Amino acid sequence: MIYLDYSATTPVSYDVLESYLRATKDFIGNPNSLHSLGVKTKTLMNSANKQIAEIFNILESEITFTSGATESNNMALIGTCLANVKRGNHIIVSKLEHPSIYKICEYLETIGFEISYVANDQEGLIDFDDLKNKIRPNTLLVSICAVNSELGIRQPLKMIRQIIKKENPSTLFHSDMTQAVGKIPVSCHDVDMASMSAHKIFGPKGIGLFYKNSRVKITPLIYGSGKSNLLRPGTPPVPLIVAFSKALRLALVDIDKRENFVRRLNEKILGELCKMEGILINQTKYSIPQILNISLQNIRPETFLHAMEEYEIYLGTNTACASGNLSSSIMAVYNDKKRATSSIRISLSHVTTTDEINQFLSAFKAVYNRLNSLTEG
Repeated sequence: MIYLDYSATTPVSYDVLESYLRATKDFIGNPNSLHSLGVKTKTLMNSANKQIAEIFNILESEITFTSGATESNNMALIGTCLANVKRGNHIIVSKLEHPSIYKICEYLETIGFEISYVANDQEGLIDFDDLKNKIRPNTLLVSICAVNSELGIRQPLKMIRQIIKKENPSTLFHSDMTQAVGKIPVSCHDVDMASMSAHKIFGPKGIGLFYKNSRVKITPLIYGSGKSNLLRPGTPPVPLIVAFSKALRLALVDIDKRENFVRRLNEKILGELCKMEGILINQTKYSIPQILNISLQNIRPETFLHAMEEYEIYLGTNTACASGNLSSSIMAVYNDKKRATSSIRISLSHVTTTDEINQFLSAFKAVYNRLNSLTEG
């Protein structure tokens, strides 16, 4: 099997799974309990929380564990709006966000909030002048992802933050960092709030993280018992938290070296696909190497994906949460509907091997030539 859909999800690494199993087996107490088993479990949870705080150089109290990035995005956007409704009703997002952001915005519009969409240039970079012009006195929040999930376009968060704060110091800045963490260096100090998820970095599904600067006030979306975190009450999933901490630590080992290796794989694929007619490369100079997006002009992407499965090679279309739909990201950059409905995402990882890429390219050419001949006939 050759797996090339790492941006959709990753397998759980052996070391992370081992940490999860150990926490599940040896730390059975509820961390909210006062007895020794509960205290033992809470100590483990606090240790994992501390490790994550040290990784991002943030306060332990600024971390809230969630079910994943989608829940974190909900906390950031809806929580901010509900807490600051008297101050304004305007939100700005980019046209390169994960579908969950747009769904949240659709809901916020139904309760009286106004959404503006900041433009981007032909390379996918946020248009700084347009962002500056769109910020108003009543702008509560700007949400721009660190790395786009379909084209891999990386945004300069620090520069964006400087623009926001210069135009309106009280406007908050949130970023969905899900596709950035573990691939490129990120800093929580470039934003007021951030979202991320463990299953993108060889951690388990069902655990994510919401970072909120201690000065930021938001309204909880969930109410219940439990003292661990007022934003997300209930019994903390300690084994998942421990596994997330382990996955984060492993994801940052030799991150620059891994990125350079993946870049060589990306360039190898690109070099071969550029020789083939009928293939458009959806990549800009700001795209990270882990994501390579292409459009097939004469073949339906679903047909191609299933044909590649015959070789036990697994690819993706656009972002997994909107699979099969028109790609809003490709539309934002290329403004080409056909291109946006025929895209395939090849997502790489540091665990991908050169041999796997060679096999992938061989299968790709065979499938592409066969399906192309059928359409021509």
